[in-house]
Order: sequence, then structure tokens, then C-alpha cells
Amino acid sequence: MGGLPTENTSSALALPALQPNQGSAVTKSGLDTKPKKKICCACPDTKKLRDECIVQHGEDACAKWIEAHKTCLRAEGFNI
Repeated sequence: MGGLPTENTSSALALPALQPNQGSAVTKSGLDTKPKKKICCACPDTKKLRDECIVQHGEDACAKWIEAHKTCLRAEGFNI
């Protein structure tokens, strides 16, 4: 009977050991969100569509393309 609590204790100790590792992985992935490009060079496809729409139809009519470009920039790691 003395061996059973020891097994439970060791498995309980293993779980907290996993939690700090998971926290480290989150921290590392958070550091990877820095932009890898200059903002002028990021998302050229959505930028082109946005700019063409604004020139032809005005900013008010192009909210869809403006938001698509912002979403792309955020995915690239820019804080806009």
C-alpha cells in the first residue's frame, strides 16, 4: 500500500513540470510575431487592390479592401 501513494505523487509532479514548458512555448511564439518585412513591402496583393479601389471609387466605398489589407498586415506582425 505504501507504493500506491508514491505513484500518484510522481504523476502529480509530472503535470506541473509540463506547464512551465507550455508557458515557454507561448512566450517564444509571441516573440515570433515581429514583422519580418517593412510595412511598405508587406501584403502587396491587398495593398494593390486597396489602392486601386480608393483611386477609382473613393475611400468610403473601399472599406472591405482597407480592412482586408489591415488584416493581412496584422497577420504579418504589424500593430495597426
